[in-house]
This record gives sequence, C-alpha cells and structure tokens, in this order.
Amino acid sequence: MKPSLDIVIVDWNAGRHLGACLDCVRATSRDGFELKRVVVVDNASTDGSVDNLQFPDLPLSLVRNTENRGFAAACNQGALGCSADYLLFLNPDVCLQADSLRAPIQFMEKLENGEVGICGIQLLDEAGNISRSCSQFPTSASLFFQMLGLDRFFPNHFEGHFLSLKDHFQSRQVDQVMGALFLVRRKLFEYLSGFDERFFVYFEDLDFAYRAKQLGSKSYHLATARAYHRGGGCSEQVKATRLYYSLRSRILYAYKHFGAGAARGVLMGTLLVEPFSRLVLALARKSVQEMQETLQAYRMLWSSLPSLLKSNGGALKQRELSSEAVRSIPAG
Repeated sequence: MKPSLDIVIVDWNAGRHLGACLDCVRATSRDGFELKRVVVVDNASTDGSVDNLQFPDLPLSLVRNTENRGFAAACNQGALGCSADYLLFLNPDVCLQADSLRAPIQFMEKLENGEVGICGIQLLDEAGNISRSCSQFPTSASLFFQMLGLDRFFPNHFEGHFLSLKDHFQSRQVDQVMGALFLVRRKLFEYLSGFDERFFVYFEDLDFAYRAKQLGSKSYHLATARAYHRGGGCSEQVKATRLYYSLRSRILYAYKHFGAGAARGVLMGTLLVEPFSRLVLALARKSVQEMQETLQAYRMLWSSLPSLLKSNGGALKQRELSSEAVRSIPAG
C-alpha cells in the first residue's frame, strides 16, 4: 500500500500567498503516496484570503476560527481527525517544487530511516538562495549570547539560532527543522499530543523536536528536495507583535526545558539586557522604526508578565512530567 499524507496549512491574512501555495500543492508530484486531506485552518483573517477557494482537484477542507488561536493551536486543530501516515505542516508562503513532497516521504519510508520522525527539506528564498532552516537546540549560554546581540554584531564569531549556510548544503541529521515545512509521522505527533499550545507562535516546532528527540526520534534535513519560502510571511505585517511572541516563547521554552536557575537567567536577560542591545543595534542601523517596534514589543512583554509567569509554573511541572514519561517508555 502507498503511504498517505495529510497537509495542514494555517492561514492568517496570507493574502495571495495561500492560493499560490495551494496551486503548488496541486501541481507537485504525488507519485508514490496518496494525498488524503488538505486542511486550511484560518485564524480569523480579515483580508479575504480564504474566500472563494476553488480547488476541486484537491481534497480540501476549510476550518474558520472566529479568533486568532495562534499557530500551535491551529495546527493541532487541523490535525484532528487526520488518519494519514504522515502530517505535513506547511506555511502558506511556501511554494512547493515537483519533488518537494515525494522525496521526503520516500526517504522516510526506507526501512533504515525508521528512527527519523521529522523531516524538512532545503528552503530557498525568493532570489533562489538557500535559506537557513535548521538549528541546534539552544542552551542558556547560546540564548544569552543572542540577548547581548553578539550573533548580530559579530556574526562570524557567534552563531545565531540557525546553523550556518554550509550546513544546509548536505542532507544530515539535525536537532530541528523549521516549522514552515514540517513533515512528521502522524503516530509520533499524536503520541506527543501535538504542539504545545502555550507557544502561541514560535518555538512550538523547536519544543516538539526536542520532545521527539527525548523519545529517540530523529529530525532530518533532506537537501535533495527543495521548496521556495518567502520568509516572514504573515508576521511581517506586525513586527512588534512578532518580536513579543518570539521573546515570550523563548521564556516559556527555557522554563520548560532548562533548570529553574537557568530559566530565571533567561527571563532576567530577556527583560533587562536584551532591550538595550536591540536598541543599540537599531541606533547603529539608524532605524527609528526598529527602535519603536522594540519598545512596543517590550511594553507588551512587561504587560503580560503576570500571565507569563503563571504559564512558566505550568511549564516547570510539564517538564517534570515529560521527563518521567520518557523514563517510563519501555525499550523497543
């Protein structure tokens, strides 16, 4: 029997990109697998991007939310009821090429790749250059270097979140592949109860990959297949809000996966150190807009601090429960 695939696309004011993405899904090769469902989950878009979607040759279904539930929750919502062997979480600003789906599914179907639970492919920007889409799991030290802006001030000496470009030219095992094109075995996704919905957006893919690795499941970057990724996507419209959610998710991740002391260090560094490094960088770029966006993002972060700390307490408890669950999994 052919392996099967369900695709989940979360839309929030993606405009014309959603239709272009679905056109590419329709055109890409389905040789060797069955496409069972394409689910578009709309997070209360106001741009008409999901109005009059006409793709009769796709097994398309649309879920409309009356409010923006966030990326992680919408992905989980789209995955409900899916029964395919594989789930693909796909950003609407991604354009697939002919082999973008067939190649990674064929790779994961090979017997020797049974431990690969998550697969991503090479992503290209609009100019056709390779984008950095793979990363290592962060540590408290690497996050502190980022807070100081060392990866931005001295990029040749301090790596940021993503691996270097040279690491993207060859197929290899990695810690995490970007959630813009995130192929995962459905049984693994269900076993881990999907994405953690406390991450409204950002870090939900990183958190999932880390939990999968705890179970012995690997993430893999397949460089022999490609897709175009515009980057920034819908969040480009709200840069201050994007920065706020990125900072918030980083703090949640630290409390969930680091020790209590390291997590508090990440919290303090994020609140008290990073604003100044970001403002200095914006000043060096002579960007008043970037300074305003930084200040707005940090006002939002400080305002949300009480609820964030409450969520962090839950994250600490979840970290302990997750560790116990991993220890209880029988060998084999």
